[in-house]
Amino acid sequence: MEVVIAPGAELARLAADAVERLLAERPDAVLGLATGSSPLAVYDELAHRHAERGLSFARARAFLLDEYVGLPADHPERYRNVIDAELVRRVDLDPAAVHAPDGLADDLPAACAAYERAIADAGGVDLQILGIGTDGHVAFNEPGSSLVSRTRIKTLTRQTREDNARFFDGDLDRVPTHCLTQGLATISAARHLVLLAQGRQKAEAVHQLVEGPVSALWPATVLQLHPRVTVLVDDAAAGRLQLAGYYRETYAAKPAWQSL
Repeated sequence: MEVVIAPGAELARLAADAVERLLAERPDAVLGLATGSSPLAVYDELAHRHAERGLSFARARAFLLDEYVGLPADHPERYRNVIDAELVRRVDLDPAAVHAPDGLADDLPAACAAYERAIADAGGVDLQILGIGTDGHVAFNEPGSSLVSRTRIKTLTRQTREDNARFFDGDLDRVPTHCLTQGLATISAARHLVLLAQGRQKAEAVHQLVEGPVSALWPATVLQLHPRVTVLVDDAAAGRLQLAGYYRETYAAKPAWQSL
């Protein structure tokens, strides 16, 4: 696991660098896209590079991490609509090549199984962008989630719903109680995981992610078992890291030829 502590704007550039490098090597790469606040600056940076430098997503494919259950198809907070607005319509990524779990399916377990098959049929995810919740969840894998879980239905904790209420005009009652989410094993199957976290409210979750024991109590800790994880955090989110000085030294001494 590589931990990079840097200003927020730099974190977005580093994540965008990883995406751009991948697309240069594999124009038909499969991207894993997250929603929420953490990746927004990354999508802004990618859109800028598309407009100013010609970064192309034309042959790429993408899979979303999760989706609310029951939100109408035209709801602005439906994650497929969010990712369309934040990235897809701002670059040349084919909307037909972007996939999300079907939170409106009549048979939700079957929709989850179909989503797992679609990811496998695409050859798996090459680079997965991730955020982390204040309680250590990744995607919507809440505390207590199986570390070998696959795409499934989950009930959202009150903490997660309170955190996400800001997207629903602060009204907790409007935040759905259920979702479809890639499981921890599904996420761990991606070849490169890039996780971003900013702010003091994420400090304990980042500490557990990087330095705590692997436990379902803090689902993100399963990433410690992955061979290629990049954790991008600002000073505030790094505030609880016991080895913060070492992570800074390691990154400062990184050879120029060694990418994230």
